[in-house]
Amino acid sequence: MKSFDTIVIGGGVNGLITAAFLGKAGNKVVLLEKGKSVGGLASTEQFAPGFHCNSVFDSVPWINSVLSTDLDLESHGFRFDDADTALSTPGTEGKTLSISPDTEATSRSIAQFSDRDAEKWPGFCEKISMLTDFLEPLYGITPPPIPELDLTSLLSMKPMIKPVRKHGRQNLVELLRILPMTMLELLDEWFESEPLRGTVAASGIRHLNQGPMAVGTVFNFLHHHVGSESICPVRFVSGGTGQLTDALQSAAETAGVEVRTKAEVSSVMLQNRQATGITLADGEQLTAGAVVSALDPQSTFHLVGTQNLTPRFRRRVKNIKFRGATARVHFGLKSLPQFDSLNEKALKSIVSISPSLSYVESSSDAAKYGQVSQEPWIEFSLPSLRESSFAPLGKHVLSATVQYVPYHLRGMDNATARQKLRNSVVAVLETHALGIADLIEHEQMLTPNDLESKFGLTEGNINHGEMMLDQFFFMRPTIDTAQYSTPIKNLYLCGPGTHPGGGLHGMNGLNAAQLVLKGN
Repeated sequence: MKSFDTIVIGGGVNGLITAAFLGKAGNKVVLLEKGKSVGGLASTEQFAPGFHCNSVFDSVPWINSVLSTDLDLESHGFRFDDADTALSTPGTEGKTLSISPDTEATSRSIAQFSDRDAEKWPGFCEKISMLTDFLEPLYGITPPPIPELDLTSLLSMKPMIKPVRKHGRQNLVELLRILPMTMLELLDEWFESEPLRGTVAASGIRHLNQGPMAVGTVFNFLHHHVGSESICPVRFVSGGTGQLTDALQSAAETAGVEVRTKAEVSSVMLQNRQATGITLADGEQLTAGAVVSALDPQSTFHLVGTQNLTPRFRRRVKNIKFRGATARVHFGLKSLPQFDSLNEKALKSIVSISPSLSYVESSSDAAKYGQVSQEPWIEFSLPSLRESSFAPLGKHVLSATVQYVPYHLRGMDNATARQKLRNSVVAVLETHALGIADLIEHEQMLTPNDLESKFGLTEGNINHGEMMLDQFFFMRPTIDTAQYSTPIKNLYLCGPGTHPGGGLHGMNGLNAAQLVLKGN
């Protein structure tokens, strides 16, 4: 029976980061990934002969600088490609809204729709930057144990002093006022033009089951802007998102981590309520002083076995809200489609079909009743315009994130939902690129049910749990697992179901690694 200092379950971004930092610290680490390659939600894959796509994430707005520096990711092949990045929204009368890191250029674009909004844009950018300044240091903190607060726990909150000194207590109060607001309420305070309201509102409901009129969507909006230097940030990984996980795997292996693929974990071994190792699906057993899971909380504790959990803790895990409503669609196209009012520069970046806030809200209505939205919010890109290797010569790939497609369907099975998803996406795209349906050669539809099957996501939730205020900081994923440790001694969590939540920023993995090292 082979023994390690640490076993890491799951080869996504956070699992790789945890393994790499533990390996750098001298731990003997093995990382176990059930798929044929690492990557998870950050994978780049071939979905049809000659056609490649970024499986789930097209853009990676933020990666903590500590990760890229300490792991020297550039030397392992990772770099951002920031050329011509913007978020574009087709408006009316052939006008297109373009939001980019260039504040002046964005204001000029907004002025097509509203001079008043164009004047207010720089102030809005400053306001959001200030608010996320408060959140960013919070993301590098292990949440204090509630209600067992002690002096050490309070001292761990010391990094929060800097933004308070910088911006003042009055702006901290402003953060507390804004966090629980709806995107509708926030935007009512600032803007009048519908394309701008719709595009910014969509950033507040990304990967949620709620519409922009739901309480707490401003928190999700701010979450997606932590560490970013612009509103609605777009950043591409050169070579595709999979280059990030390739670089992380290389960094981990350089640090001495053993990476095993096609290694599915069937259970976590326990002795006296302590994790002592794992059993693989083929029966092999590995022992370790610590087991760290990058899986979502419910999947992790399924490996532990519900009979080994107290009734109270079982109830808390069961009550975690997932409710996936995000789908992914990939089309292999015969040629480049002709979009009204969208030039090739816009198509090389990200396009949001969000003409108004009410459009995005209406898109969410169907999900409330277990139905697939007929007019979904769609955010798409043509990655083959940036990466020629993604499609055969002269052909292209269109990849889209689509909301709302609920995990909990009513009156239909998943195959029917998949067909409805296709029909809805094609119908919406046809209104902007007539004839695109005739260009589709290959397709891949991933509903939340498909995402659950493909990536092991409970209810297809990309964030491993909804990003709402009642599942944030010391309540993520539960009040007794918010410190990356669990009631099972030597069993830790490091996935996006932990603080600070979803995305490819990697802070979950870094924070968990630091805690494991303290425990050892």
